Amino acid sequence: MFFLITILAGFMLAIQFNTTHQENNLADDTSDLWELRQQYLSEKELETYFHQQIRQSEDKIAQYETERHNRNGQVLQDTLNELKKEAGLKEISGPGIILSITPAYEYITPGQSKVYISPDVLRKLINELNMYGAKAISIADQRIISTTTIRNIQGETKVDGYPLRKFPLEIKIIANDHETVKKLYNQMQISTVPDDFFIDNLKVSISEPQEEIIIPAYSSSVSVNHMQTVKEERK
Repeated sequence: MFFLITILAGFMLAIQFNTTHQENNLADDTSDLWELRQQYLSEKELETYFHQQIRQSEDKIAQYETERHNRNGQVLQDTLNELKKEAGLKEISGPGIILSITPAYEYITPGQSKVYISPDVLRKLINELNMYGAKAISIADQRIISTTTIRNIQGETKVDGYPLRKFPLEIKIIANDHETVKKLYNQMQISTVPDDFFIDNLKVSISEPQEEIIIPAYSSSVSVNHMQTVKEERK
């Protein structure tokens, strides 16, 4: 009897040990699965983060490219506008003086032919103004540029084909700054050009320096001669 009880107790202990071992294995398997699941979720979160970073970087690159394109376009436009302004193709304003030319009627005798403005004297005046810092000049609101022609056509003085018939004839001059304007004004006070006009029975009056004078853009078409395309050499 005692032997039988001992065998039965041993059998029961073996079953209990096996059950406990299986439960421990199951707990270990569950723990491993949980760790794998957590690791998988962490990897997915990391992948999602990297995708977001890539998308943000691509968006930034696209934005930079757009800004660079726009900036280059704006720089090109600004350069073009500046070149047009320097060439006289855009309206300009700034400090300056105005010369007003009128006939000296008191010296014109009855029956004398109409008052004549000499192209040579006008060109001399323009050269002198440019010498002393004129930035822009207009004659009767006709912008003077580097290709402007002043000449006598059929007994009439014309600026780029525009006839100078009406008086008073205004010559507007703009300079870069007030200091240069004062220099121009003082130079005109001692210039011999007004005397040259007076020979043709014309008087010249010089305005005081003004804060702002507007000179219109060149209105005629600009012809470009002696220019050809240069082909880029292949390296």
